[in-house]
Amino acid sequence: MAMRKFFSEIKGLKVKEVPEHVKPMLSTNYLKNAFQRWLDNYHAKYIQTNSVEPLLHVCYGGMIFSYLVALPEERRHLKHQEHAKEHGGH
Repeated sequence: MAMRKFFSEIKGLKVKEVPEHVKPMLSTNYLKNAFQRWLDNYHAKYIQTNSVEPLLHVCYGGMIFSYLVALPEERRHLKHQEHAKEHGGH
């Protein structure tokens, strides 16, 4: 939704005008305010309504995070296993 709004805003701009439009959006203050608005909206939508979805967000986020943390080790393990098969290792 935010991307659609952003693209509709810059659709009518010329290429030289885009950096001037985007630069204020990348400031620290703008990002802090945007994050605060997101937190306020999240709180109003899920916390105030006693929804179970924040628990699901934490569970799914934890699963994704643990998968991403373990991924490099798993890839090394699979690469080593393939190398061992190719060279007749253990």
